[in-house]
Amino acid sequence: MSTPTVPSEVAPSLLAGSVEQPTFGEAVSNYVSKVRGGDMGSLPALLALGVLTLAFVILKPNTFPSALNIANLFQQGAVVATIAMGLIFVLLLGEIDLSAGVTSGVCGAVLATGLTVYHWSWYVSLLAGLVTGVVIGLIIGTFVARVGVPSFITTLGMFLALQGVVLLIIGSGGNISITDPVIIALQNKNVPPLVGWALAILAVVAYGATSLRTWQLRRKRGLLSAPLGMVVLKLVVLALVVLGMVAVLNQERSLNPLRTSIIGVPIVVPLIVVLALGLGFLLTRTAFGRHIYAVGGNEEATRRAGINVKAVKMVCFMICSFMAAIAGVLAASRATSVDPNAGGSNVLLYAVGAAVIGGTSLFGGKGRIVDALIGGAVIAVIDNGMGLLGYTAGVKYVVTGAVLVAAASVDAISRRRARATGRG
Repeated sequence: MSTPTVPSEVAPSLLAGSVEQPTFGEAVSNYVSKVRGGDMGSLPALLALGVLTLAFVILKPNTFPSALNIANLFQQGAVVATIAMGLIFVLLLGEIDLSAGVTSGVCGAVLATGLTVYHWSWYVSLLAGLVTGVVIGLIIGTFVARVGVPSFITTLGMFLALQGVVLLIIGSGGNISITDPVIIALQNKNVPPLVGWALAILAVVAYGATSLRTWQLRRKRGLLSAPLGMVVLKLVVLALVVLGMVAVLNQERSLNPLRTSIIGVPIVVPLIVVLALGLGFLLTRTAFGRHIYAVGGNEEATRRAGINVKAVKMVCFMICSFMAAIAGVLAASRATSVDPNAGGSNVLLYAVGAAVIGGTSLFGGKGRIVDALIGGAVIAVIDNGMGLLGYTAGVKYVVTGAVLVAAASVDAISRRRARATGRG
């Protein structure tokens, strides 16, 4: 079993009294040493994202960096990123969920059926879809945690069964159209520009206040903390990225603005941010989150410590399927319909790839919610950029697969280095 890699704000400090705080230069030097020691986190994914973005900007300067395409990138990657955020919880345990993609399809089909066939209101149909996801997660968690069936076998069986469920709900060759304006708006409408600015400023201020408060408390308690300059630098970078994106998305991006105006941040963007913040808080600020990392690091030791490992596993699978249900709603919103192929094809592979490319380990005990967002961005950029260059789906799959294998190789090499240097 591997030692869990828990974010610094999660791990309880063993230091007593005041400690000597590092300077900015020392903090940078410590980070470089940590990277050399094998703990690279999301750095490879961020570098890959930067290189890919720069390459596509150079190759397609008039289309790739346009406001229209940037908005499309967010909408295009929303489904994969949402499923990947749920998969993080399962991967942290050292488990896998092969049914997450088709779970999104089943939940989308339940939503569409409720809206179109039974004429339920949008919120009842949405609730039905989300509850379906939770029930699927409960079933998977029961077989894995209580019965003891390996997650690979359990979720492979659910993958096949849920494909049949989608066919039973929709029918082979069928298609259920969605006309409800609220559901459609999730992936096809934008927030007003002023609201977008307000949300962006609020997010930056909230992040800054939380970071400074955490820094202050750690200093007050005599715990090791990052230099204030490092905290401020992170805040400045975040502010530039967030406000810069809002400025771009608030530009007119309609091809015919006199007829139809398209302006503002897509509604799905703040939705994804809220989900990421909530799940991130659960992982890094709660006892349950610490238990997840502990189970992924050493299940037997965690059980002996008195933690209910079975309950932790069940809840993680339920969270994974719940996030897949949300992804199913977003997919139905973007397509304004649901067909028998919903959640199939490459959805699951891209979602797992997003988590692994972002820095989450397949061996358990190492990963963060932000990994899903970074990895999802890498996959969306590859898919979008190569589409603009006119490459076929086959070439896209080859490149995405190569990036995934490279990410898994980096993880394996990092763990070997970490063990060699005594960090793992």
